[in-house]
This record gives sequence, C-alpha cells and structure tokens, in this order.
Amino acid sequence: MYLKVLHIYVKGHNKTDKSLGGDFIKRILSYLKPYRAGMLVGLMIKIMGTFADLGLPRVLAYILDHVIPKGRVELIGLWGGVMVALAIMARQFNIRANRMASKVARDTVQCIRHDLFAKINDLSGANVDELTVPSLISRMTSDTYNIHHMIGMMQRLGVRAPIILIGGIIITATLEPVLTLVLVAVLPLLAFGVYQISKHGIPLFSKVQQSADKMVQVVRESISGIRVIKALSKTEYEKERFRKINEELVKKDIRANSIMALSSPMMNLLLNAGLTLVVVAGAFRVNSGACAPGTIVAFLSYFTMILNAMITITRIFVMYSKASASADRITEVLEYESDLKVLEDRYAAELSACEGKEKYKIEFEDVSFAYPVSKNEGSEDENKNCLEHISFAIREGESLGIIGSTGSGKSTIVNLMMRFYDATKGMVKIDGKDIRSYCLQDLRSKFGAAFQNDVIFNDTIFENISFGRDLSKESVEQGAKDACADGYIREKEEGYEHVAAIKGANLSGGQKQRLLIARALANHPEILVLDDSSSALDYKTDAMLRQAIRKNYDDATIVMIAQRISSVMYMDHILVLEDGEMIGYGTHEELMDSCEVYKEIYESQMGNGITA
Repeated sequence: MYLKVLHIYVKGHNKTDKSLGGDFIKRILSYLKPYRAGMLVGLMIKIMGTFADLGLPRVLAYILDHVIPKGRVELIGLWGGVMVALAIMARQFNIRANRMASKVARDTVQCIRHDLFAKINDLSGANVDELTVPSLISRMTSDTYNIHHMIGMMQRLGVRAPIILIGGIIITATLEPVLTLVLVAVLPLLAFGVYQISKHGIPLFSKVQQSADKMVQVVRESISGIRVIKALSKTEYEKERFRKINEELVKKDIRANSIMALSSPMMNLLLNAGLTLVVVAGAFRVNSGACAPGTIVAFLSYFTMILNAMITITRIFVMYSKASASADRITEVLEYESDLKVLEDRYAAELSACEGKEKYKIEFEDVSFAYPVSKNEGSEDENKNCLEHISFAIREGESLGIIGSTGSGKSTIVNLMMRFYDATKGMVKIDGKDIRSYCLQDLRSKFGAAFQNDVIFNDTIFENISFGRDLSKESVEQGAKDACADGYIREKEEGYEHVAAIKGANLSGGQKQRLLIARALANHPEILVLDDSSSALDYKTDAMLRQAIRKNYDDATIVMIAQRISSVMYMDHILVLEDGEMIGYGTHEELMDSCEVYKEIYESQMGNGITA
C-alpha cells in the first residue's frame, strides 16, 4: 500500500515524462507474489520490532515518574529488565526482518534480471538498434540495482518509518497533548517542503540514467577498440571524450541529488526549531507542575525518533525517485513489442500456394530493405534502402556466393535470411515458406553460421564449438577438422580443453576464424552461412576449407559472403551487389561475360598472380 501511495505521489510530479509506472507497479506485485508469505512474516516481525522501539521511551517515563520516587530497588530492577527485554527484542526482530527483506529483494530482482535478459535476447535487430546496446546494458545493471535497493528499503524503512511517525505522534499525544500540538504544527511545513523539492528533483533522475547510457556506450566502444586506440596513439583523445561525458553525468547527478538533498537540512531546521519550542514549553510546564520530568524526557526521545522517521521518509522518496526512473526503463524493454511476429495465417496460405510448385531452399522475391532510423537520432526522414529489388532462388544442396564492395548490402542478405530483420518490401522464403510463418527457433535451427565479427567466449575450445548444443565429441572434432582447426587445437597442451581468452585474445586471427567456422559446421546444418569468415586465412587454408565443405557438406545449402573472388568463383550461383542493387547473378562464366564489375574484380585479384 505504501508503495502505491509513493508511486501515485511521484507520478503526479512527473507528468513531463512518459511514465510506465502503473505497469511497473503491476509487474513488481506480480514478481513479489511468490514471496508473499515470507514478506508477510517479515513485515509482522518488523512491526513487532518497531513497536518494541516505541515502547522504550514510554517505559523510561514510567520509571522516572512513578518507580524511582517510590525508592524500591526491586521495582527499578524489574522495569529496567523490561527495558532491556524491549531493546533485545527490537534488535533481534529488526535484524531478522532486514535479512528477510534482503532475501526478497535479491530473489525478486534476480527474476526481473532473468526476464529482462530473456526479453533482450528475443528482440529483433531493429529493436536493439532503437534501444541501443549501451542502454540495454545499463538497464540490466544499474537500473536493476536501483530496483533491488528500492524493494529492500521499502520492506525495511518503508514499514518502520511510518509506524514510528504515526505511532510516535499518538503516544506523545497521550503523554503531553499540549506539547504534541507544537510537533503537529511543524509537520505540515515539512510535508510542503518535501513536496516542493520532490516536484523539481524527481524528473531529473531520468536524465541522469540517459547520461549513464551515453557513458556506457563510450566505455564499451573504447574497450572494444583498445588495440586500435593504442596503435594510433589516440589514448589521450579517448580520455578526453570520456572526461566530457563523465562530467556531463556528474553534473546531472549533482543537480538531481542536490535538489533532493535540500530536504534533509530543511527538515533538520524545522524539527530542531520545533524541538527547541518543546524544550522551552516543557520547562514552563514542569516548573508549573503541569507536567512530570519523566514525561518531558520521553517526549524528547519520541521527538528525536519522529525526526529520524521524517528524514528516513525523505530518503525513501529519493530512492523511489531513482527506482521509478529505472522502472520505466526496465518496463519499456519488458513490454517492448517485437516486430518479428509469426504470421500463422500467412503460413497456411503459403503451404497452399506452394502445392505443385518447385520449392527452393532459399528464395528472395523482389526484396527491398532499409534499416530503421533510431528514435534517438531525432530524424523524421525515412532511411534510404540498403537493398533494392533483390530476387534469386537456390535449391537444396546448391551454393550461393555473394560478392561486392564494402557497404553493398552483403551481410544484410544474411540478416534478412535468418530473420534478424524483416524485409521492408518483398518476401523471403525458406523451403518454400515465408520465413515470417516460422517459429524463430525452428527457422534458425536450420542454420549454421560464422559471422564477420563473431564472438569467442572465455571457455574451452570444445565448449566454444559445441556452444551448448549437446553435440557429441565426434561432431565437434569433425567440425574442427573440416574447418582446418583440428591441427592447431591438438598442438596445444590441453587440446580441446584449452581455455580461450575473452574474445579469443590468445588466438591468432586465422585461428579464431577457423574456430568460428568449426562452430558453424559442427551440427551439420541444413543451411551453412559464412559471412566473410575466411578473410584472415591464407589462400592454401582457404582452398582446403572450401574443398572440405564441398566434400563433407554436399547436402547443405551454402551461402558464402567473401571479398576474395577465389572463394566464390566455384559456387553454383554468384550474386554481385553494388550499393544495395543486384548488378549480376549467375555462374562464374556467365558473370565474366555479362557483369563488368565482376570481371574487374576478377582481373584485379587474379590477374596479378594471385591464385586460389
């Protein structure tokens, strides 16, 4: 309930931002459902511990005003024992409740992180481009941490502070109603101050997270390109670039926290002023006999507890402000609607339409495509097509080579084929069916792929090739042999158990590419995609690789993207691209006669003594 009240308060002062907070509250409550019993027990323990804390000043007042004047040592010992018992009870209950709260926060955020990671993996290429990789990393790390902190704080301080505040006021009203009026008169001023500060401070935390995204992006780019940066002596340039974005983040963070931090000194000023009034008024009342000294001592203790409770509530508002901004960002991803939907109706229509017709393994029908413009770019113009009217078809077991200049759209063909993106126009078919009618898992299980900038993980060579697919030892080793990688692997002391460094830093460029090709070959895929994955191989190894693929994977449909014409000239079909347009298609001999660009590439590479 307290969480909902806080959400309504914060949302009411964040109207300038697109808030998803309502959806977030529902999501958090759904994530907390498995822990409701534990939360209830923890809250009850926390309440008992808080009431024990509240009882201590009241017992002290009773001892000072009623027990000590009687001069009976046994009563003093008895009531002193009651105070010790309350103190121990408060300590133990609060420790236990705090541990239970930490467990709930930990397990809840673990589930949120799991679902967030799963959702990120299901996003299309267009979705990732729009959200950006640095932002997704930030949401997985700092944003989930803010949620973790908020859930834990709400269970610990979010329960204790309101009870101390309300319970303290009630008890002081029974102790000394006149002095309580002084306290109550201060509270509306405090509430108004917190209201005004939060109104201006809360929206700033969203801007802080956006700056954090930019910082993650700079760090990610710099670390990924550290070798190039060092080789070109650009370390000082990168330091300056990071310094600027870091300063921007710090400035926004200081501004947001400075505004929210105004609440603590303001509260201290008002409450200390109120405390002074209480002491002065209490002295007069004690002097006149209207109030007992023990009551004043207890009242001052309660006043201090109420002061701390109000400061705690302010901290909760600050923490919730950060968590609210993080919650919106997490919810945006969790509720992101992927543009890669399975079209069941189209699937049925395609089955019917293909009856009696020849079914190609891969078919592009007048396909055009443009990468989506990121919202962050602020451009309303449509992006220029990077592919225009691409049409070709290859049968099962045939091979397709794709060649063209950098940026001509070669890798985009593969992106559409494996449905990382959907075509803007036209249709892509696998086995005669529109790929949009496939479940993504079923579609991509047909492929084995080695991409241009693929990843090697910090794991054994065996696991890097097997890649969690439960492949047999024989399949992994056969894939390595066909990729010409078995030799260098066995030369290592641990063989296939040799641990590759992060991104394969302890492997040469050629070794990394052969390892990636082995990964693609190991499960003997229906469709083998090699996206410029042999560029670091020498010509002899490249020729051996092509020979092994032709011999051992003659039933697989092969799509090979290459810069070397020697890698594609023996393919059944060759597609020549230039600026996203299909300027040639056919066999090597046909293109030598019909495509001037292909002929120029051949002569420039093969006419200078370069051979396969």
